[in-house]
Amino acid sequence: MPKRFIKSFNYARAGARHALRTQRNLWIHFFVALVVLAFAVRLRVSLTELALLIVTSFGVIVTEMVNTALEEIVNILSPEKRPAAELAKNVSAAAVLLAALGSVCVGALIFLPKVM
Repeated sequence: MPKRFIKSFNYARAGARHALRTQRNLWIHFFVALVVLAFAVRLRVSLTELALLIVTSFGVIVTEMVNTALEEIVNILSPEKRPAAELAKNVSAAAVLLAALGSVCVGALIFLPKVM
């Protein structure tokens, strides 16, 4: 059992490494998350606010990684251009956009009262 458990972490690490190497937007999301968290520490937000910022930041990062996985699957299943394949990719990208917009809203609700 422990060997299989360790193997599963190795698979996850390989996936994360691939995503970080190939997805520019993932780096952007990580950078923004670090800036937001540093800003939160600087402004001494509450633990609840910090938890919300962490959850929303990771939500964007996870959504970006799921988007990457879906795009890879679509590329394998439909190497030629197809409207349905394009739609699947576009909807997946829209999910990332909505997660990012939600994260911005949470950040605004937490930070704006503190900096005003």
